[in-house]
Amino acid sequence: MSIFTKLSILFCLSMTLMLYLSFKTDAITQEKIQYIHQEKYIQASKEFLNFLVNGDFAGLNQRTKELNYSKLSKAPTYDKTIYTDTISFGTIKIVKNDTNYFLYINYLDDAVWFYDNSQKKEHEQKELLNHLIVADIIILIIMFLIIIKILNPLKKLSNVIENFGAGDFSVRLKPTKQKDEISKLISTFNAMAQNLQNLITSRVQFLNDISHELRTPISKAKISLEMIEHSRYKEILKKSINHIDELTNELLEIEKLNADTTTLNLQTHSIDTILALALSKMQVEDEESIDVKIIELFQTKADINYLAIAIKNLIDNALKYKEKDKVEIVIRHNLLEIKNYAKPLTRELAYYTQTFTQENSSRNTNGYGLGLNLVKRILERHHFNLIYSYNQSKICFTIQF
Repeated sequence: MSIFTKLSILFCLSMTLMLYLSFKTDAITQEKIQYIHQEKYIQASKEFLNFLVNGDFAGLNQRTKELNYSKLSKAPTYDKTIYTDTISFGTIKIVKNDTNYFLYINYLDDAVWFYDNSQKKEHEQKELLNHLIVADIIILIIMFLIIIKILNPLKKLSNVIENFGAGDFSVRLKPTKQKDEISKLISTFNAMAQNLQNLITSRVQFLNDISHELRTPISKAKISLEMIEHSRYKEILKKSINHIDELTNELLEIEKLNADTTTLNLQTHSIDTILALALSKMQVEDEESIDVKIIELFQTKADINYLAIAIKNLIDNALKYKEKDKVEIVIRHNLLEIKNYAKPLTRELAYYTQTFTQENSSRNTNGYGLGLNLVKRILERHHFNLIYSYNQSKICFTIQF
């Protein structure tokens, strides 16, 4: 959940709570006001009734003024009767409309309406309270909008970082005019992004340079080697040059994958087509040393060239480290298994997928420690899994598609 969503939820909860408390407070206040006016009118009605019974209208008018009441010339409009008391030869009622409370006294032929003038001050206070509540809500809304505006660059920064992480190293965020921590964060990110882009550009240039500088002498060495007469030393030298060429290629491919400068050409291929390409990249002296078993063919979406390199490296390792018999390649549903008789690995698989790691000296040391690292990089880019297992004296590397 984003910070903006959390702020919106908190704002909505605050608004809801404020409105609820406002309505609840208003309802409680109304009940209290009604109770107060009812008690005041009941008390005053006793005095007013005595004046009516005695026919003392002058005294009634005087007492009305003393209590800050008014006698109404006509009956007011009202919605509800909140109190009724039937007396001898008359009736006492307290009624209300939307905003006011009134007292009605009827005795014989005399009927008088009274109004408590103190209600006017109460109305002013209530109106002021309502204005304060509205102002509070407006301030809350303004504060929310200001916070959203302040944090908006963070949302943009999050999107830019996401694009940067996806490989678009050219993205930058326009600095804000404010001189605050967010502005400093944006400036720091832009500087970091520029430095990383420069570093990646330098790495790409280095890859291009080293590719040219290394391949030229290797090619010359291969040509020169063909001119040498056949001998045991020629074969040793040929294998060494081929190993150097292979090491160079693997180093370049690893750096390209690490630098994310390679865009995979993802297409759907049958697994046997990919395996055939992997085998064609190898120089197997004895083709009978590899046994392929197809239990169930399947198709997968991948860059056929890179995936063939990964499979080739696994087969190469199996051939180098096998102690006897053939290397067995098994194709089954969404799995490619490469098995060979060998001693089990003494460490976790993660150790061997690092750059330049190999087993101890008791094992064959033909490997340069790059094969599994390149396999790991390629499979990670494809979101495939590499699984190691050991059963019945056989090492098994499984690619899970």
